[in-house]
Amino acid sequence: MTLTHLDAAGAARMVDVSAKPATRREATAEGFISIGAAALAAIRDQAVAKGDVIAVARIAGIMAAKRTADLIPLCHPLPLDAVAVDLAIEATGVRVTASVVTTHGTGVEMEAMTAVSVALLTIYDMAKAMDRGMAISGVRLLRKVGGRSGEWLATD
Repeated sequence: MTLTHLDAAGAARMVDVSAKPATRREATAEGFISIGAAALAAIRDQAVAKGDVIAVARIAGIMAAKRTADLIPLCHPLPLDAVAVDLAIEATGVRVTASVVTTHGTGVEMEAMTAVSVALLTIYDMAKAMDRGMAISGVRLLRKVGGRSGEWLATD
């Protein structure tokens, strides 16, 4: 198996995607943060001292998707056509789902997972005074579409 991010001498390199056609590529990722009942109620009721946790986490996720190449060394900076970050309050925490679209020569899986991760970290940051025991889990790719490999779906 050849590793695409290593050259012949084993040094890290950015993959050359210039010969790949620019096609529509999409990715969706998710993650979850478990939160104690009191802190979760404060988030739901918009009673957290730092402000509207859900709104701020959504913006943080969108911004993170746009800055993925600044955070992950060998990612290509991509022109993003769309980023959607959805947050759902559940019985024991908040589920974050991010979908990212580009028309480019490489996919947006890392952008989707970065959006989810940063949105979850933002929730933690904004609510940590109420619950330091919050736990982030399950950050994963759910779906990717486009490119040479076509569609991929998580199989749970």
